[in-house]
Amino acid sequence: MLPSLFISHGSPMLALTEAPAQDFLRGLGHSLPRPKAILVASAHWETATPQVNAVTRNDTIYDFRGFPPALYQLTYNPPGDPALAEHVSDLLAAAGLHSAVDHRRGLDHGAWCPLILAYPDADIPVLQVSVQSHLGPAHHYQLGEALSPLRDEGVLVIGSGSWTHDLRRFRGQPIDAPQDPKTEAFSTWMDTAIAEGRRCDLLTYRTKAPYAADEHPTEEHLLPLFVAMGAAGEHARATHIHKSCTYGMLRMDAYAFN
Repeated sequence: MLPSLFISHGSPMLALTEAPAQDFLRGLGHSLPRPKAILVASAHWETATPQVNAVTRNDTIYDFRGFPPALYQLTYNPPGDPALAEHVSDLLAAAGLHSAVDHRRGLDHGAWCPLILAYPDADIPVLQVSVQSHLGPAHHYQLGEALSPLRDEGVLVIGSGSWTHDLRRFRGQPIDAPQDPKTEAFSTWMDTAIAEGRRCDLLTYRTKAPYAADEHPTEEHLLPLFVAMGAAGEHARATHIHKSCTYGMLRMDAYAFN
C-alpha cells in the first residue's frame, strides 16, 4: 500500500532554484512504488465544498505573478482520469461530504511545481481535490479519511501546502537565510505532536502550537496536512521524510503516513 504524503511546495521558483527541498523532491518519485495515479489536495484550490478535477489532459495553471519569464515557460501536462475523478467524488459522497466534479480545471502550482520535480515525465494521471479553508482541520481529516480506500487502489494521495507560510516576512532575503526563531518553535511543536501521535492537539493546533497564527495567518497551506493524515488512518505511523527552510521563514518539511 502506498503511503499518503504531506509535502511543502514553497515558492513557485522551487522548480528552478537549487535548494535542499528541490533535491528532496527530485528523488521522491524514485523512493516510492510507481502509483497508478496521483491525487493532490492543494492549498491553491479553495472552494466552498469539495471539488475534484476531471480532465483528459491537465493544463498548467500559472496562478502567480511577478516571477521571471522562465517560470512561465515551464509546462506540466500529465493525463487526468475522469473515471477516477467520479470515483473520488463517490467516496466523498459516501462519507457525507457533498462534492462536485470540475471538467475544466488543470493543475495549479501547488500540484505541478512539486510534481514536475518528482515525476518529470508527466506520464502518471494526476487529479486534484480542493480544500475548504473556512472549515478547518477536522473537516480535512474527514476528507482524507474518505479518500483512504484509494491507497489500496494504487493512488498516491498527496497534501501539498507549506509547513509554515507567513509571506509577510519575505523581504527579498536569500533562499538560505537564517531561520526565524518563531518558525523553528512552531515547527518543533508540530513535529513533536506528529511523532507522539497527538492527533487531538494537531487538530486544535491553532490554539496550542506556539506562533500558530504568525506562521499561518490563513490556514489553507496547512490543511493539506490533515488530508494526508486522514487518508492514512488514526493509527498510521508518521515518518519525517524531509526538513529544510527557505528564505528564513518557509519551512519545507514533508511527511509520509502509513
